[in-house]
Amino acid sequence: MAEVQKRVLNPEPQADDRLDLTLRPSRLSEFVGQDQVRQNLSILIDAARQRNEALEHVLFYGPPGLGKTTLAYVLAEEMGVNIKITAGPAIERAGDLASILSNLRANDMIFIDEIHRLGRAVEEVLYPAMEDFALDFVIGKGPSARSIRLKLPRFTVIGATTRLALITAPLRARFGAVYRLDYYDVSATKTIVNRAAGLLKVRAEEDGIVEIARRARGTPRVALRLLRRVRDYAQVRGNGVITRDIAIDALNLMEVDALGLDEVDRRVLRTIIEKYNGGPVGLDTISASISEEADTIMDVIEPYLLQLGFLDRTPRGRMATRRAYEYLGLPYNDMQQPALFNS
Repeated sequence: MAEVQKRVLNPEPQADDRLDLTLRPSRLSEFVGQDQVRQNLSILIDAARQRNEALEHVLFYGPPGLGKTTLAYVLAEEMGVNIKITAGPAIERAGDLASILSNLRANDMIFIDEIHRLGRAVEEVLYPAMEDFALDFVIGKGPSARSIRLKLPRFTVIGATTRLALITAPLRARFGAVYRLDYYDVSATKTIVNRAAGLLKVRAEEDGIVEIARRARGTPRVALRLLRRVRDYAQVRGNGVITRDIAIDALNLMEVDALGLDEVDRRVLRTIIEKYNGGPVGLDTISASISEEADTIMDVIEPYLLQLGFLDRTPRGRMATRRAYEYLGLPYNDMQQPALFNS
């Protein structure tokens, strides 16, 4: 099978990003977790191969760090085709997208991260490209204007988003396969950390790997970041071996607790409880109170707090649950009056 050429249209990745690329699985059989998604993708790939066709357009959605980009690389590798990588905010004009699409070859893939941030004019170019594999141009102005259609080879769009609701219905309808990625359990995360430790040539004991996996908040990207930082701690403060004690000391130093929550997560909970009587309180108010971007709270912090049952979303705003009070060691009052801090 031909080697995949990964042409990245975004700026050069940073050191940690390049390292993440080396730790990513390249085949579906190496991908850990998301069993239901993997089975569906395996069928999708085999069917496309048997028909000698381009893969269906695929859309992945879910919290950040769960493997959407990795799966795009895996699909390209499995199909033996080229993949171009870009992001919604990077495609500013319709002409930018037209230029990318017109340079694709038969069965190539284009991965669009944060696809929900595509502009309306860009989407209008993408619709016929995805459905009819064609680009429509208007030549001239006024009565003499005429439309020209440029045929494209069959290709595959792989989209990724953390905000499925922000994707317009016409765009969403053009994806033949839509999959949600969920948080990983400790067992799957442990397998990912163990594999990465081997690739990094880090000596690690079983208990040390488990401790990192437990605090990775079910997210492979977080697990790999914690592994690298614990590796540094073991090298400087220990003998280079990641033991359970070394992992606990390193993670405590980073203020990552046993549930994987960091200082920002706890600050969000404390703000809702201590400043606004447990809520309901609006997202923008929380954002202003802790000087953190509202999008970061919504996309990165909230999903895991909701998963743990520490937070409720209501029509009037966010509310801390009894479990959040218990986790922080604060008294919970069943008769507390909702605060009126909505936005």
